[in-house]
Amino acid sequence: MKKFMNFLVVAAATAELFLSAVLATADYFTPNTYTVTQGGKLEWFSGAFTVVGESGSNVYASSSGSMPQSYKGTLMFYNHIPVKSVDVNVVDKTCVIPCGTPFGIKLYANGVVIVGFNDVDTVSGAVNPAKEAGLDIGDVISSVNGKKVVTNDGLAGALEGCKGKDVTLTVKRESKYFSVLLRPVRSQADNTYKAGLWVRDSTAGIGTLTFYNPYTKGFAGLGHGICDSDTQEIMPLLSGEIVPVTINGITKGQSGSPGELRGYFTSDKVIGNLTENIQDGVYGSFNYRPEGAAVKIGMKQDVKTGPVKILTTISGDKPSYYDAYIEKVDYRDGVKSKNIVLHITDQKLLAQTGGIVQGMSGSPIIQNNMLVGAVTHVFINDPTRGYGVFAENMLAESQSVGSYVNSKAS
Repeated sequence: MKKFMNFLVVAAATAELFLSAVLATADYFTPNTYTVTQGGKLEWFSGAFTVVGESGSNVYASSSGSMPQSYKGTLMFYNHIPVKSVDVNVVDKTCVIPCGTPFGIKLYANGVVIVGFNDVDTVSGAVNPAKEAGLDIGDVISSVNGKKVVTNDGLAGALEGCKGKDVTLTVKRESKYFSVLLRPVRSQADNTYKAGLWVRDSTAGIGTLTFYNPYTKGFAGLGHGICDSDTQEIMPLLSGEIVPVTINGITKGQSGSPGELRGYFTSDKVIGNLTENIQDGVYGSFNYRPEGAAVKIGMKQDVKTGPVKILTTISGDKPSYYDAYIEKVDYRDGVKSKNIVLHITDQKLLAQTGGIVQGMSGSPIIQNNMLVGAVTHVFINDPTRGYGVFAENMLAESQSVGSYVNSKAS
């Protein structure tokens, strides 16, 4: 009897330890904030996890009432064991038009981006005023002596105009602004004043539109921000345009060598304007409504491992659907752009592209007739696999952009 009681004590302690480990894991890998459409339920992993309100119900909104609404809830494990408190936002059912079409991007920076240094040959020898002033690659120069600069020529003109006197630069590094005192020097090569910098004020490229929101008349694309090719930092946006593109070639992806879609700007006709270039995509207003039927946006808890379709364009300007499979979903709040691990399974797409290639970023991911995400990055050593971002993340940004544009228009 004593041995049996000891066994029960050990078994109970083991079970408690196991449950604690399960709950700690669930706490870490589940988000603290959820969005659900009106009348929907927060329930996933075959009912293993639910979110309930104070009443104990997991139905968060009826078909009436103004949106959005916010609630406090409790994440439950099999409806009986509380995991943690969570925030729930209830929104109107939102439908968007998945695009999958290529577009050209012309982005003009809000300032000039430092992409390199080059010593200046002077009568006294080679010097580099920019390095001596403490500037670094990736810094953004936004003004000289209080006057805004947004082009390479504008910066060169401001430095030349100083005639060798000290200038004050306003510089942005990451999210902080600071001032730098710099004295340009006269170059023996061309007799002009220089700071010893290589800078960039614009960029252009090709990507894929993810969706058009018919309610805000806005678009979302790429699924990741546009970065400077040298610094790999997100380009600070002053203004930008999008134009039509035709895909006319493919460099097939191979292990260790990402492929790419090759295309050309069909015309200089502006079909939209960029207003945001951030970590999880580019956003702005669109000048017309694209073709295609609207579908519901799937929230992150709707995304499951399993088969999906991606909508992308690998020739011309018309998209097609291709088979893929979601292998992993990361629901954590801190993960902004690599929420989904995607495996391309479509044999036709694999034969032509090798899998995911540059230029396909932004391609919509469709599961259960919902837009659940967008392709973002390819795995360098395995082009058949890559990352995707939740459509919910992109929707939130597109709606904030739409609200801003509409407020300006009014």
